[in-house]
Amino acid sequence: MSSIFEGLKPSFIWKHFEQILKIPHCSGDEKALSDYIALVAERLGLAWKRDNVGNIVVEKKASPGHEKAETIILQGHLDMVGEKNSDVDFDFSKDAIEAEMKGDWIQAKGTTLGSDNGIGVAASLALMEEETLVHGPLEFLFTVDEETGLTGATKIEPNFLKGKKLLNLDSEDEGAFTIGCAGGADSEITIPLERKKGEGELYKLKIFGFRGGHSGLDINQGRGNAIKLLARILWQAQMEFSFVLVRMEGGNKRNAIPREAWADLFLISEQFNALSSFFQKAFEKIKFEYKAVEKEANFSFEKSEAEKEDALTFQSQKTLINFLFSLVHGTIAMHPEMENLVETSTNLAIIHTHPDHAQIICSSRSSISSALEATRNTIAALSELAGARVNQPEGYPGWTPNLESPLLKSLKEIYQKTFQKQPEVGAVHAGLECGIIGEKFPGMDMISFGPTIEHPHSPEERVHIGSVEKFWKFLTTLLAELA
Repeated sequence: MSSIFEGLKPSFIWKHFEQILKIPHCSGDEKALSDYIALVAERLGLAWKRDNVGNIVVEKKASPGHEKAETIILQGHLDMVGEKNSDVDFDFSKDAIEAEMKGDWIQAKGTTLGSDNGIGVAASLALMEEETLVHGPLEFLFTVDEETGLTGATKIEPNFLKGKKLLNLDSEDEGAFTIGCAGGADSEITIPLERKKGEGELYKLKIFGFRGGHSGLDINQGRGNAIKLLARILWQAQMEFSFVLVRMEGGNKRNAIPREAWADLFLISEQFNALSSFFQKAFEKIKFEYKAVEKEANFSFEKSEAEKEDALTFQSQKTLINFLFSLVHGTIAMHPEMENLVETSTNLAIIHTHPDHAQIICSSRSSISSALEATRNTIAALSELAGARVNQPEGYPGWTPNLESPLLKSLKEIYQKTFQKQPEVGAVHAGLECGIIGEKFPGMDMISFGPTIEHPHSPEERVHIGSVEKFWKFLTTLLAELA
């Protein structure tokens, strides 16, 4: 059976990306992919080392005659976000991602693809393997746990790198150079719950089919947050009906907008028809509100197959629903100087109920540190009103744009020369490792770029085939010019 990648150019990138799809590498589970990189390095006779947290660096000597050129670092992260549709039977810890070609795009079947940052990793592997290229000394830095905590970049050792110019291959719009990013931090909220014996039949209310997406890059797209909308429907229903909440669940990634959420309710069966009709009408209003962006949004209300357990007391139920309904989600402020750039946002990411407490996680971002602090303070204040405990661990720094960067000047000139047009230059409302690396290695000159990738962190994720070839052409031309 032939591969869908057969005949695609550049062949080295697609060859390695196909191998990456076969290797489990969600955040915290990158060891196998790291071992693959080490094996490739050893096969090619390249020096490599790995630090205590799992970051790996591979060195490649300059091509003949270019030994005196500055060392260039090429950097990407090993981990991916594992998201799948609820009707897809898939285990990210062991199953190979199944990719398919749709027109000019590559995407996965019902799961995230991992082109973020698998294509960047594959490009570095291709550069390691390709022997015909002209380049100076190269360092390939592969970091771990970028998606959930930027752990690899945060814990990188001070002597791990030699170079002072870094190309981050983790941007997602070909022809655009990223020179800044937002900082971010989480809020971990614990609401105590009290329970009592539940009466009636157990029913499940579920909303699903929302697009989700990256909690930074897609936060201004007007997509529905399944947790917020579930809380909204329940808040409205408890004004008119008697039901008892058992549990609420939704979201599973801190940096993804939740696509599905559900609640189990105890209900006297005679009330089912009336409550079902109420939920139907409430959801129809939501469908109308989101009709432009959430065409697949849906809901169900039916008997639950879960084992019966104690229900929440009236006060715990009211507190939990009110709290979730009140939490801010979405864009808070747009950047006043950079067009179409979100400055500050927050994402209600996860709700999980335990027997004696509910755990709620919000991820907030801003390019202004004081605005990020104010957003988290708002969450902390609301948590206090709800009688909840809040843990707000230290976040990651933003990356301040440097329009006077010598590396940026070179890249713009080379892009113009290569494609006869100017690249776009801007910042993103997402966390890039450049902010942390810049703090760890003062004076590091950094630019981020990559091929075109759409809808990362969701099963809609896809990478544009032609943009990968264009990305490779620019990357190899750039290294030759810098040498």
